[in-house]
Amino acid sequence: MNHHPKPVTRGDVAKRAGVSTAVVSYVLNNGPRAVALKTKERVLKAVEELGYSPNAVARALKVRRTNTIGLIVPDISNPYFAELSKAIEDSAFTRGYSLLVGNSSNDPEREQMQIETLRGRQVDGLLLVRTSHRKEHTILQVGGLATVVLDRAIPNERLSSVVVDNFGGAYAAVRHLIGHRHRSIACIGGPLGAPLADERVRGWMAAMAEEGLPTSNLCIRGSYTRLGGYKAALELLNRDQRPTAVFASSDLQGVGALRACYELDVRVPNDLAVFAFDGTSEAAFTAPPLSVVQQDMSRLAESAVSLVLSDLIAANPVHHTAPFNLVLRHSCGC
Repeated sequence: MNHHPKPVTRGDVAKRAGVSTAVVSYVLNNGPRAVALKTKERVLKAVEELGYSPNAVARALKVRRTNTIGLIVPDISNPYFAELSKAIEDSAFTRGYSLLVGNSSNDPEREQMQIETLRGRQVDGLLLVRTSHRKEHTILQVGGLATVVLDRAIPNERLSSVVVDNFGGAYAAVRHLIGHRHRSIACIGGPLGAPLADERVRGWMAAMAEEGLPTSNLCIRGSYTRLGGYKAALELLNRDQRPTAVFASSDLQGVGALRACYELDVRVPNDLAVFAFDGTSEAAFTAPPLSVVQQDMSRLAESAVSLVLSDLIAANPVHHTAPFNLVLRHSCGC
């Protein structure tokens, strides 16, 4: 014996309200035809009494929109990507869209599988922070899905992008350290060959070159993790000639560097000044608080969501650069 209740249909609502199913549709979809106020009230009352819920899947197939956006990030456990996801979700929500988030775990194959999964769910657009392990000559297969990348555009992919000024932010941070009279400034860089990481290392090198300062053997590349920053800082601080300042390419690397300083009894900023890149909320609660290149998450998210939902990117790729701010705290000596 089947005890499952029969689903309430649009026809049931129409019968209860004494109108046609077309009128129910006009009320629920706010058009395309106007409905008299009293009739609208009858329909909404019937919807409430019957507990009617429109079939979102069927509606999506009909109008060819699902009001969902996909987002794929390399590491959802990274506070930066968690905060970015939150900012994007907020921006999407204000536009009436839901967000589906996938985690690639820095694996190119898993990244491509996540893309296929989101395509299968018929998302209206895709926002993508690519894995740092994807080689630049490997073209993403997005299958006509409106896509905006959030690290760096590669010309032969012809994908739109919204990026922070990675080069400019790193350059400004190192120039600030130079302003504190530091002449031996090390760099804890991200993974070798990752476009975003390479841009930040180039910014460090450009600032150093302007002052004729050495860079040889002062850059250690590693993962964007606390452990990556910790290991790199240990290597730098165990040398006979220690640097007096370090630029870390991510907040997590900066946090790891602070842990290394604590273990080696290196005082920050007296013995070593530290500047990091990203500006997550975690950076304000370290000891001492980290000076950072802060990305404006809200503006980055707004730009990305607006772009992926626009018709602009259908014909030609569009590229936006989001601004950054230097937030000066005690770790650099300010």
